Amino acid sequence: MKIAVIGGGSTYTPELVDGFIARAKKLGLTELALMDIDEERLSVVGTFAQRMVEHAGRPFRVSLTTDRRAALDGAAFVSTQFRVGKQPARYQDELLGLRHGLIGQETTGIGGMAKALRTLPVIFSICEDMDRYCPNAWLINFTNPSGLVTEAILNFAGREKAVGLCNVPIDMKMTVAKHLRVPDEAVDMDVIGLNHLGWVRRVTVNGEDVTARLLHYLASEEGPKNIPDVDFKPELIEALQAVPLYYNRYYYNTERVLALLQAKPKTRAQEVMAVEETLLAKYRDPDLFTKPEELNLRGGAYYSKIAIDVIDALVNDLGIVHAVNVRNQGAIPGLPDRFVVETNCTIGRDGARPRSAGEPDESMLALLFQAKMYEILTIKAALHRSYAYALKAIFTNPLGPTADRAKPILDDMIAVNRLDLK
Repeated sequence: MKIAVIGGGSTYTPELVDGFIARAKKLGLTELALMDIDEERLSVVGTFAQRMVEHAGRPFRVSLTTDRRAALDGAAFVSTQFRVGKQPARYQDELLGLRHGLIGQETTGIGGMAKALRTLPVIFSICEDMDRYCPNAWLINFTNPSGLVTEAILNFAGREKAVGLCNVPIDMKMTVAKHLRVPDEAVDMDVIGLNHLGWVRRVTVNGEDVTARLLHYLASEEGPKNIPDVDFKPELIEALQAVPLYYNRYYYNTERVLALLQAKPKTRAQEVMAVEETLLAKYRDPDLFTKPEELNLRGGAYYSKIAIDVIDALVNDLGIVHAVNVRNQGAIPGLPDRFVVETNCTIGRDGARPRSAGEPDESMLALLFQAKMYEILTIKAALHRSYAYALKAIFTNPLGPTADRAKPILDDMIAVNRLDLK
């Protein structure tokens, strides 16, 4: 079996390679094709990946190419993990937000919109190439904004065999398991929402429902202090009767988070660029054969686990449960079936089948609808190269400007990113 990775020069790639080494035999993996348009990065990361596989006894072959079609040809799975414009573009997204007193994070707010508009034309092109070179392949998308991109893949590019991934739900599961002092495999969580805008509605440990106990703890003054990723006011958790995933801080704590971003001496992109320099220097070391500890500083915890779990489940019909991005299909009442949502799915040979997630309360539903309409308008802006759609998207974004401020901010976004909108 051949797996193609689009964005193979990413510093994340060794994490993925490490996971494939562990499960190569179970997957029947024979070739991992790493593709990137940055030949130098691909050479550094790809050569290190080859050393990792060689050190592990060559369970499969690692091929390197700048030719996307060659990478896709004959692939059974295609993993997308690329960033158009790389970290400097992310830095500009963050500055765009700071310039206008708005959230400029890489997946949310106007920064996320800028990233989406750069990314979507490439995603549509990849889907077209897959139709020709690997029509039966599964597309496993990790490219951010993951939910918006997966919405485009499933409902605008017509790619049926596609799943969008994010490490946030599994990261939250590990956090809860650590707090409860139980093995992570003992914890089951019902996740409801969209990518980077979701809630945990129910938690069980070895089948026992512990939701009320967890909510009571988190709604106490002590709870948020001891679990920093859940830094929400106790009254919010009490009112929602759910645990917001940590990206919800951009929506619930907007002013506080914006003030923190404005006060930071460096943006997250600048921090990541420094980490990547360290990682690439490590990867160049011909005597290094295993992933370095510094990779943990890059972010994206459990990325490899969820990606390979999903591929393993699709190949071997495992029927495991993960929160992934798929069409709603009735899982979240109140949202149309076609909407791509992030919720628990049973994953097997036939794909990812969403489980019933329970009905969101009115406040959740209102926020989800607004965020989804923003996503769809952004996709239409990219698909039709439409300024009008982009203008509507920017002021529909829950973290965007009001309509009277939208045009100059959109014009700034277009100029910085050299977007072709008419």
